[in-house]
Amino acid sequence: MAKKIFSCVACGKNPLTKNEVGITKKLLGAKSRNFYCIDCLAAFLEVEPQDIRDKIEEFKNDGCKLFE
Repeated sequence: MAKKIFSCVACGKNPLTKNEVGITKKLLGAKSRNFYCIDCLAAFLEVEPQDIRDKIEEFKNDGCKLFE
């Protein structure tokens, strides 16, 4: 099965990392069809990019399957 490649809907970054796709799904909903890079997701949510990176690490440490 071919790996899906996602692009950021805001800036067009391509390809997005597994973590960027995962954090978009985690924060915006599992059925999200629009994905963001970390910087654009942070701008969309009005937080700092480091806040997004910290959340990714938190979810990884919690064993979330989206970040394995």
